[in-house]
Amino acid sequence: MSTPITPISLQIWDMKYRLKAADNTPVDRTIEDTWRRVARAVAQPEADRARREQDFFDAMAGFRFLPAGRILAGAGSARKVTLFNCFVMGTIPDDMAGIFNHLKEAALTMQQGGGIGYDFSTLRPKGAPVRGVGADASGPLSFMDVWDAMCRTIMSAGHRRGAMMATLRCDHPDIEAFIDAKREPGRLRMFNLSVLVTDAFMDAVKDDRSWELSFSGIVFRSMRARDLWDRIMRATYAYAEPGVIFIDRINRRNNLHYCETISATNPCGEQPLPPYGACLLGSINLAALVASPFTEDAALDMAALNGLVGAAVRMMDNVIDVSNFPLPAQADEARAKRRIGLGVTGLADALIMVRARYGSDRALALVGAWMHALRRAAYLASVELARERGPFPLFDRDAYLAGETVADLDEDVRDGIARHGIRNALLTSIAPTGTISLLADNVSSGLEPVFAFEFERNVLMPDGTRRTEQVSDHAYRLYRRAFGDHTPLPDYFVDAQALTPADHVRTQAAVQAAVDSSISKTINCPEGIAFEDFKDVYRLAYESGCKGCTTYRPNEVTGAVLEAPKETREPELPLTQPAGAVRPRDAFDAGGVVYMTQPLSRPEVLPGTTYKVRWPESEHALYITINDIVQDGRRRPFEVFINSKNMEHFAWTVGLTRMISAVFRRGGDVSFVVEEMKAVFDPRGGQWMDGRYVPSLLAAIGEVIERHMIDIGFMARPEKRRYSTEVQARAVGETARLRQCPRCAQAALVHQEGCDLCTSCGFSKCA
Repeated sequence: MSTPITPISLQIWDMKYRLKAADNTPVDRTIEDTWRRVARAVAQPEADRARREQDFFDAMAGFRFLPAGRILAGAGSARKVTLFNCFVMGTIPDDMAGIFNHLKEAALTMQQGGGIGYDFSTLRPKGAPVRGVGADASGPLSFMDVWDAMCRTIMSAGHRRGAMMATLRCDHPDIEAFIDAKREPGRLRMFNLSVLVTDAFMDAVKDDRSWELSFSGIVFRSMRARDLWDRIMRATYAYAEPGVIFIDRINRRNNLHYCETISATNPCGEQPLPPYGACLLGSINLAALVASPFTEDAALDMAALNGLVGAAVRMMDNVIDVSNFPLPAQADEARAKRRIGLGVTGLADALIMVRARYGSDRALALVGAWMHALRRAAYLASVELARERGPFPLFDRDAYLAGETVADLDEDVRDGIARHGIRNALLTSIAPTGTISLLADNVSSGLEPVFAFEFERNVLMPDGTRRTEQVSDHAYRLYRRAFGDHTPLPDYFVDAQALTPADHVRTQAAVQAAVDSSISKTINCPEGIAFEDFKDVYRLAYESGCKGCTTYRPNEVTGAVLEAPKETREPELPLTQPAGAVRPRDAFDAGGVVYMTQPLSRPEVLPGTTYKVRWPESEHALYITINDIVQDGRRRPFEVFINSKNMEHFAWTVGLTRMISAVFRRGGDVSFVVEEMKAVFDPRGGQWMDGRYVPSLLAAIGEVIERHMIDIGFMARPEKRRYSTEVQARAVGETARLRQCPRCAQAALVHQEGCDLCTSCGFSKCA
């Protein structure tokens, strides 16, 4: 019998995780086929494959265990893909050859879809002398620009926007430039930025001492520690970046403190990793484990949790052996330490189902108990695997047991490690689960609160039309089914709008106490929070034992994630993204944007405009004709023609016009074409046109298309980019205003766990 699956889950599965042949014919007929495919693939290292395959299938059945999206999509597909989500790349040497070798490694990793993290603290500051060449260094930010351009190039060749994290130490001489980097519109848009904050720096801030900025033992200058802290905080307050990573705490509490040093995280921050470290993720759906929900006897089934964790740990350990890796160094690192990141999702729904208000004392006690039970079960399962298969290759019993986190484990767990070793060096992590949570019947995501209990979603039909349907949170739907639609919601039904920043921090700290890696979490702050109160959020996170902190405060720069409707206000499009997330393409009021499953048919007559472009390198001008189609009284670009007497351009101009026209005819927010073309750099160099530098002929053509889109009202002018304020999501009892999704153009984009997630089409910009 097939598992019941809601329309939103069905679309997410079909779009992201259902295996299809090259001609788009489905191979997985049902969600059970997907689970079976994954279970069979991951059971390959087992001696008793049939038994373990069934164990793994049973763990996934009913959406109880959710492997990360790359595992669901790639395992058993016969495709040469990695099943790991993200990587931290190698240490960048401070020389030109080494820098560009690492750029190549980053490109190869991103080509396979892996997000990457890099620490740029190893590069000498701007202005420092470069011995042997008689020049001054350009500084780490200049090379971050190169990485940013590479990421845009890789993304333009594929279907996913790249995800990158850049870190810089708080004592690096270029730290102020790093903090302010995203004040410059358009710069480092492919990066999330985080400052590596040390305990010494936090002490200096507390005591109001001076702070030295140095590199390779040379002090470049000193400044007041509180001034630097305020600079970080004011940048984060204004545009949500950079985040902060408490790096000394991460290294001090690392189980592998004896054989590695960490200086970077994966793009969403839940996995601090050493050079070439890999991020393997999976989540237990706590909402699926609550017995007798909404009653006085409601409780998490701890026996079921223990059994499920055991199967999940074994399954994830096998993934290490069956996965491909972009680089040999990544495979070596993963197999030497066998770290995994087992976490949870549906935590907020589970709290609602046991009648505990998110952030309350009772909820914190429950969360602490659940997470400690999960960690204990995970460590015991890994000890059992070590008895069967041996511990991870770099296991050192005395050094491992001396670690701070291991010292917190129960005595019987430590005793098991002492006798048998442990298979996986680190086991727990809380990752963003936006898309797989939608797949699992729209449970709350990760440890985030419920964003909205009910909202409207537009479903794309085969003929290109949309059908509006109601989508509700998993716990909310169960409650309404049990008690009726008109029963008032109890006070434990609390959503993100009703919580204080302290509620978020306390919950993150309660979970962090039982997590040996780290957590992806966004602490949402109200727009009107005072700066001094905002700073206290970060202080509280540090004092509470968190390993990092990311906040999101709606304002004129970042835009509003959720706010009450205002008839006349149109929020500005975010210019930067929150730390720990990847910013989507710019989205604007697209003038009747409609996404199609079939190309638009061409009318006999179309309005259009022809533009003349003179490229200094070419003897003959190019003539660019852009024709438009009118839909719902609004114009949108439909086709492009490029003509020139220069026959050298003939082949590529024909290919380019056919490709762009095909994109235009599919509908949607095709303004991304402008971004991609303007990002193309000619390796021979660009040209000066009208007093400004244009990096390539393709970029010049892109500027023409951009001007045309602006003139017909399809996209806003760069200095006044706005997006539609049409309301597509509605919280219970009031209307929510959301940002526009770059894929489906609906005002349905929510921000949680450092990521943007569309509640309408399932678009996610980081997982």
